[in-house]
Amino acid sequence: MSENRKNVRRFVPLLLVIVLLAVYIASCQMRNARVDPPTDGSDAPEIPEQIDRGERQEPVLTVFIAERNTVVEMPMEEYIAGVVAGEMDPKWPVEALAAQAILARTFTMQKIAETGGVPHRNAHASTDIEEFQAYSAADITDRVREAVRVTRGEVACYDNNFIWAWFNAFAGPRTAHADEGLAFEGGNPPYIHSVESPGEEIIPEEEGSWAASFTLDQVRRSVTEMTGQDPGVVQSVEIEETGPSGRAAFFRVNDQIISGPGLRLSLGSTEMRSTFVEELNIEGGSLKMNGTGYGHGVGLCQWGARAMAEEGNSPEEIVHYFYRDIDIISLWD
Repeated sequence: MSENRKNVRRFVPLLLVIVLLAVYIASCQMRNARVDPPTDGSDAPEIPEQIDRGERQEPVLTVFIAERNTVVEMPMEEYIAGVVAGEMDPKWPVEALAAQAILARTFTMQKIAETGGVPHRNAHASTDIEEFQAYSAADITDRVREAVRVTRGEVACYDNNFIWAWFNAFAGPRTAHADEGLAFEGGNPPYIHSVESPGEEIIPEEEGSWAASFTLDQVRRSVTEMTGQDPGVVQSVEIEETGPSGRAAFFRVNDQIISGPGLRLSLGSTEMRSTFVEELNIEGGSLKMNGTGYGHGVGLCQWGARAMAEEGNSPEEIVHYFYRDIDIISLWD
């Protein structure tokens, strides 16, 4: 063997190490480039004056405790821990819980900025899910506290405004636009887009799919309540129009056209779990449906967040996936 060949063989392991190191550094740079770190809030919307305690200071909220019919004060981060525990399974990965924390914090700030929170309760927030967000202090765990801690002060913004921080349990194969999934009258915000949900790969079939049956009298009453016009004896129900994600944006009942989200809420959102309807037919005096998904499908899909967390994504990466062109900003230390 020549001396040159010996030298080449001697340096092959070193060259291999250098190549692998370069690949690793490049992958880290690509990963870091995917999401900008939260900024210090210099370009953020202002903290609503009702709860502003000074620069980089955590707000204190008044919270209506529905179970006790009383209003109490608590730091924002303590309240957010209760919301995360109420809205998502506390046993899920910290990164998924932390993504939920960012949205819970954003939702709270947006509502207070827009309406003052829950003015009819003389409070900034409420534990009544019909009024604000779910809340469960009893379900707060160390995992939940860690999720809140690692995202402390972080909110999601677009064009220097707090976003509409919508989320849903399971979006089915893909998420929805706001006007499609929520019949949102403001149209579809530019940061809401339809993306594939990774949750479809991990959710148990019995939780991801649903079937429901409603009497035709129920359907008739729902249409009457929604439109103020009696459609008459229900002879036909069909999907009139689908949205970008494939959901039923509008139904036609006899000759009346009604919104898909509105019909879902009127018939019962725990029975008609989503407007991602795959089959519907009238049979034996009932309207039978089956579909996939649970919730309106707009924004963050919680099962999708769990799947992304299990794949190693950060909380900020998860939120950025479901909301397009947003900024995640740190408002307090």
